[in-house]
Formats: sequence, C-alpha cells, structure tokens
Amino acid sequence: MRLIYVVALTLLAAFPAQAEVKIQEVTSPGGLKAWLVEEHSIPFVALDVRFRGGASLDAPGKRGAINLMTGLLEEGAGKLDARGFAREAEGLASSFRFGVDDDSLSVSARFLTENQDASVALLKQALQNPRFDQDAIDRVRGQVLSGIRSSEKDPNDIARKKMDEMLYGDHPYGSSLDGTVESVTALTRDDLIAAHDAVMARDRIYIGAVGDITPEALGKLMDNLLGDLPATGAQMPPRANVTLSGDMTIVDFPTPQSVALFAQKGIAQKDDDFFAATVMNQVLGGGSFESRLMDEVREKRGLTYGVYSYLVPMDLAETYQGSVSSANDRIGEALSVIQDEWSKMATEGVTQQELDDAKTYITGSYPLRFDGNQTIAGILVGMQMLDLPIDYIATRNDKVEAVTLEDVKRVAAELLSPDQLSFVVVGQPEGLAPRPAE
Repeated sequence: MRLIYVVALTLLAAFPAQAEVKIQEVTSPGGLKAWLVEEHSIPFVALDVRFRGGASLDAPGKRGAINLMTGLLEEGAGKLDARGFAREAEGLASSFRFGVDDDSLSVSARFLTENQDASVALLKQALQNPRFDQDAIDRVRGQVLSGIRSSEKDPNDIARKKMDEMLYGDHPYGSSLDGTVESVTALTRDDLIAAHDAVMARDRIYIGAVGDITPEALGKLMDNLLGDLPATGAQMPPRANVTLSGDMTIVDFPTPQSVALFAQKGIAQKDDDFFAATVMNQVLGGGSFESRLMDEVREKRGLTYGVYSYLVPMDLAETYQGSVSSANDRIGEALSVIQDEWSKMATEGVTQQELDDAKTYITGSYPLRFDGNQTIAGILVGMQMLDLPIDYIATRNDKVEAVTLEDVKRVAAELLSPDQLSFVVVGQPEGLAPRPAE
C-alpha cells in the first residue's frame, strides 16, 4: 500500500499545466467542500471521496481493523446482503471501489447520469449502513489472513516490514495496515463498527468530482451522501519520529537474490524546495534508464535489473527511499555503488544537461496522467489533501522550470545524508554484515 501511495504522489508531482482542466470549488448547503470539473459531453460522473487518517486510526491492539472494515463496505449494506449489493450495483451500471492506505480511506464511484439518484442511494448505504454480516466478516478475514501469511514468505514484503519498523518505530506507520495473523483473527464485529466510526466522519472528508453534473447538483449530492455521517472521528496520530543513523540490517532468507531497501529522512510536499528535490531525485534514481543509479548499478556493472529512489512525503513523516535487488554475491557491491552515488550527488549536485533532461521528463510526462475522469477526480482530491492551490495544475510546470542548478546543488547538500542512509537486506548476502546505528 505504501508503494501505491508513493506512485500516486509521483504522478501528481509530474503534472504540467492543462489549461482545459477548469476546476470549480463547490460548497454544499451543509458546508461540505469539493472540487469539480464539469464535463457534460458524456452522461456519467466520476466521484472520489477520501477520509484523512486511513489505517493510521486503528485503535491500540486492533491493527488491521480499518483495513478489514474497508474490505467489507461492499459486502452488504442496509437491506442488501453481499450478493444483493453486487446485483444492485451491476443493474445500475455503477462502479464502487473502496481502498485504504496509511493516510486515507478512499471511495471511488462511477455512475450514469440517468441512474445518479439510485447509485448515490446505494453508495450511501455502503458508507453509512454496512451490515458487517458474520459470514462476510469470516470470508474477507480469510482473504486478509491469506495475504498476511503469503507476505511472510515474500522477501520484498519482509524487507518493507523491517524497514517500516526501523523508520517509524511504534507509530502506526511502523506496522502493516493489514495487521498480523493474531490481531486480525481476534477482531470482532464490534471492533469493525468502532473502526468505521473512527474514520468515517465529516471533519476529514475531501471530495473530487468530474463529469456530467452541475455545482448545484453536486452540492445536493454531497449532503445526501455524506451529510448524516458523524461530525468528528478518532483523533489523528502524532507525527512519526524518523531517526536513522546508517544501519545495515540483514534478514536471513533462503533465496539466490537479495532484496534491499534503503532510506533516510525526506522532505515535505509543502516545502519550498520540494520541486528542486523532485528534479534531483529524477537524476539520481527516479525511475528512468537515464538515472545515475540505473547507469552505474545496472548499465555499467550489470548488478541488477532495476534500482530506484523515490521521495515519500506522507502526512505524518517524510522519508527518501529506494530499492534494489541483486545476486547474493553482488548485492554488497550494488549497495556500495548506491552509497557512492548518494555522496556524489550530495557534494556535486547535477550537470546542466541532467537538469534539462529531468525537467523535460517531469513536465512532458504529465499528459499521460489525465487518462480518464476517475483519474482526474482522484487528482483533485490529492491536491486538496496536500493543501495545494486550485490553480496548481496551471502553475506547476513553471515551478519545475524555475529550478536552477544552484537550487539542486543546495538541496542535495541539505537533504542527502550518506552517513545516515540505512539499509535492510533480505536474503543471504555475501560479504555483508549487520551494522548497528552509531
């Protein structure tokens, strides 16, 4: 789920100006706010609703409750059991998706204009009156437990779990939102009701809508759909205290190829230097074959198929992370090269050609991201949750283009901490030994 969150932020950070995307702020009669892009050429509406807090609002000792509760929202609501709910949605040609990550619970809906009232009524039942039938709880719980047990045998999941523990400690970010076999097995129907009340509240709602609907109609829809939810939910957790000091943690796992994650403190999305950091990261390891890490670790030395770095600005913590996989007898060399490139970037910054190429990629990849009304609705919500201005789409490229060589060099020197870059390696690496924090 965190990787999904990272990818979503990366896509948002890549959006250049699109003058045709005209966003209106809508306030419902009941005081709910939304951003709307009207598009009447096709008779359907895409709606995205998110509740800030997400799985981080799990009660102590109830890890996994919000994740399990989210999985049950379409498993029966009101007078409809799971099968009846699915039939009703299919008959209306409506699509509902529910998901949760560390910072939000998301609801994505898509419905025809002619079926809007009935579709919204059905979705309202799912959000406000989920049944939580015991047979549905047992079925979805079984699916979650199967996923947890599978992740215990996946080196990538093992590495992620260990890295999160290192980064965030006993903060909710420090454990999987899926919970553990023990915590999920122990969850009761009352726990799921409490989880629902913790996150489903009006004080944490963000809404984006795109399609065949007017501001007036959207205002009425919002109040109808969400107006009866509780005014407030559970208290948000405090910020996570990220402390890293150059650890090297090795988890023994019988596999011919080691998986490695690396991390250090990051930078907030709201920081004035975030665009400079984004450009810097694109050069260092941002995913293209032209990045320094890809060139040095893969192209020149053949140590891996892929190596990446990515900024992770979450609501309650900011980190800068990366990943690589390599044969057990070569992973040590791969990590050494990564550390060298981290140090080189910190001291030298980037070249003019690298700067120009990174800007071209970041600004030019934007049009590919507006690939549908549902995607745009999600972008509108993401912008609101990050407290970005409503004209962000139109001004974002200018901010990228304004980044200078001096900006990148200064930010690289301030942000990158080669001595604090910490690693988690899962496998049976040769020539590597655990290194405790100094």
